[in-house]
Amino acid sequence: MWVFTSAARQHRLLLVRGRGLYKSVSGVDSQVASHHVTASLLHPEDSSFNPGGKRRHRHNETRERSVQSKEWRDEIPVMQRTGQRKEDAHRVSSELRKLCLEDSPTERERPGTQRSTPDSKVEIVFGVSPCLLALTQGRRKVSKLFVKDGEASHRASVLKVCEEACRRGVRVQRVSKKELDRMSSERVHQGVCLQASPLSYLTEHSDSAPGRKDPPLWLVLEGIQDPMNLGAILRSAYFLGVDRVASSLHNSCPLSPVVSKASAGAMEVLGVYGYKNLEDMVKLKVAQGWQVVGTVGAEADESQLPVTQCSDFQMTGPTVLLIGGEGGGLSRGMLSLCQTLLTIPAGRDLFPGVESLNVSVATGILLHTLLFSRKSTT
Repeated sequence: MWVFTSAARQHRLLLVRGRGLYKSVSGVDSQVASHHVTASLLHPEDSSFNPGGKRRHRHNETRERSVQSKEWRDEIPVMQRTGQRKEDAHRVSSELRKLCLEDSPTERERPGTQRSTPDSKVEIVFGVSPCLLALTQGRRKVSKLFVKDGEASHRASVLKVCEEACRRGVRVQRVSKKELDRMSSERVHQGVCLQASPLSYLTEHSDSAPGRKDPPLWLVLEGIQDPMNLGAILRSAYFLGVDRVASSLHNSCPLSPVVSKASAGAMEVLGVYGYKNLEDMVKLKVAQGWQVVGTVGAEADESQLPVTQCSDFQMTGPTVLLIGGEGGGLSRGMLSLCQTLLTIPAGRDLFPGVESLNVSVATGILLHTLLFSRKSTT
């Protein structure tokens, strides 16, 4: 209170000595006069300032400035929002400043806004690698990229996704983490989601690229239902160099965004072929001289086929590796087409219930073993 009184006295002295307009100032009038003198000293360039005006005019002026300030803040790009340090702005390249971000008040997310029902022809891809590869591979029709509003949008990996989206003319919009959580069904989205058309199984039944020196390896999946397992298998298949991945369309999970995220984006690069009848396709490969190899676990003694440890198997010609689904394994029809069965030996005596491997882990081990033996024979 004493600070205000002191300031009022100083202002009153300025009024009396400077202009002589308010020689007797007291009570509320002193507060009004103090405001006018302070404003005139702090804003001498403001030609609209009226020292004799009413206080209501000052409130209107403050409201207008507040609205202008809000509009100015809404126009700031994602790299230069209010509160960002100046040194951060200097670290952002000039090219990134040109990102085509939709950041107008009408486009930004507002609390309480009713959202439209998602289009059945689009889905939400989430995660940095899946979004980036979905953009670069061009297999999807992409409509919009959503980026988390905040410091996460400044990460180099996220900026790279934004750059690629802008390069391809895809709109980019900032949204809250809550909105991204909703889009990704509470999964790990890493601050980015992409609205795009779904990916489907390929149906073009053409053989591997001609002219290759080493024998091809096809991975055939029967009834893989867990999207996390399918994604992990696709990631291993792409990394290790499998020539083709085929899957049964019946009783198998679709190529969903969850699969893409579990594959670290490999699903966006590696085409997966779908077959209504896997047995017919495998029979055709047998007729063409391909070797069909199945997998077996603890039930090896019950099989009438020769069982070989995977480390002892040599891949000498075109080969099809059959992998069965979780729990049930290969069907009887697919087992009847196998010429040999592979098993992965355990490194210790196993307790009941943990005597097998996860299907994605087992597939990775088998693929590495077969592809390594292929390289050693060429």
